[in-house]
Order: sequence, then C-alpha cells, then structure tokens
Amino acid sequence: MSLGQDLAPHLPFLRRYARALTGSQAHGDTYVRAALEAIVAAPGDFPRDIDARLGLYRTFQRIWSSANEAIGMDADATADQANIADARLAQITPRSRQALLLTALEGFTSEDAGYLIDATAAEIDGLVAEALAEIERQTHADVLIIEDEPIIAMDLETIVRDLGHGINGVAVTRDEAVAQARAKRPGLVLADIQLADDSSGIDAVKDILAEFSVPVIFITAFPERLLTGERPEPTFLITKPFQRSTVKAAISQALFFDAATVPV
Repeated sequence: MSLGQDLAPHLPFLRRYARALTGSQAHGDTYVRAALEAIVAAPGDFPRDIDARLGLYRTFQRIWSSANEAIGMDADATADQANIADARLAQITPRSRQALLLTALEGFTSEDAGYLIDATAAEIDGLVAEALAEIERQTHADVLIIEDEPIIAMDLETIVRDLGHGINGVAVTRDEAVAQARAKRPGLVLADIQLADDSSGIDAVKDILAEFSVPVIFITAFPERLLTGERPEPTFLITKPFQRSTVKAAISQALFFDAATVPV
C-alpha cells in the first residue's frame, strides 16, 4: 500500500484536530495542507517505522510548532506588529490544551500524545490536568442543545450542567432551534446534524448565525462527511458515540476561541 493510501483514512480526523486547535476551518485546513505538502516534498523523511496516523500527526505538529514560533519572533518587528503578534499568541492553543485535545478528542494515549509534542507520558498527564484546571476557571455559558434523540439530549444536558454551564433550551427541529435562540440568545450551540422532522441541524445553525455570532459544536455519527476540506464545514465536531471527556474538551476549546477575537 502506498503512503498516500495509508494516510487517506486519517486526514478527516487530522482536519478535526487542526480546526479545534486553531479555532478555524480555514486556518486548520491550511495547516493540514502544509503538512501534506511537506510529506509530498520529502516522502523519504516520513517515519515508516510507526503507525501512519502517528506519523501524520507528528508531521502536522512540527508544521504547527514552527509556524507559531515564527509568529513569536515577529513580535519584535514593530510596535503595531508586536501588538498583533501578542494578540495572536494569546490565542495560540497552549501545550496543555494540545495534550487535552490529542487525548480526549483524538483518542491518543498519553505515550502517543507525548511522542507527538515531544513530552513524556507523565508530562502529558500533567498537561492534561493543567488544561482541566483551566477549564474549571473558564467563563460559563448558556448552551442551546439541538438534538432529536431524547436519551442523547439528556446525556448532553447532564454533561453540560456538570461542567457548570446552563441550558438555554433543548430543540428537536430546525424551527424550534431558531425560535429558542431568538427568545434567549445562547452562548454556545451543540447541534446534531439530522433532526426529528428531517430538517437539518446545519440549516438551523445557519439561520441562527445569520442573526448573531455564537460558537457551535456539531455532533454526528458520520464525521468524515463534514471533514472533507472541500467546502465550508464545521470548526468543532464531536463524533457519536461520544465520551464525556470529548464533549468537555470540545466545549472548552470552542469557548476558548470565543473569548477574544484574533486580528486578521
């Protein structure tokens, strides 16, 4: 099997990680393309003695780290450039959150996550604990849940409340979701893709975002369909069936990027 065939199944999930890491589909997908271009340019440098997924994420992490080190160095250029660079640096996902995303969202072990960001397994565990402590201090939000399966909706509501957030409402159709968002503006939206009346959670979110800005996390059993990189797609995505830790990491990261606006 060729290297391209080995890597292809893992690309959608690398896009998921990259988007969560950067808080943007466009930025995340750009980093993924850069990683792929680096592999194509020097295929002999790709580590073939490890799992292909690990090698792919490792290449991505190197691109990510070198690019953000460059942003840091740019801070010395001029006062205006320094202000922009500082603002961007404030929004760069720190190592603690990288460790949390790699383990909770992407399902890597502490050992594998350590390989990806040059840390020991013990250091990864410490970084994850640091990220979780930070989450406890994070501003809480009122969450609108758009989900037509009662058990899943109840599960999400329990997780959201346990994290200290409030529930803005639970909607099962597109029209219900839009009406509830208009009645009380949410601070975060958790949206399933397929809703009770065959309406779309994506369309419901589009309607809501047409009226005001709010961070959104989509929930789907078929993540590959929304991680192609070929059209406007979600920045934050949770795969069904989900773990509590996955929801926690996704909510935290979405709110992390919503806390301030990064200059373009």
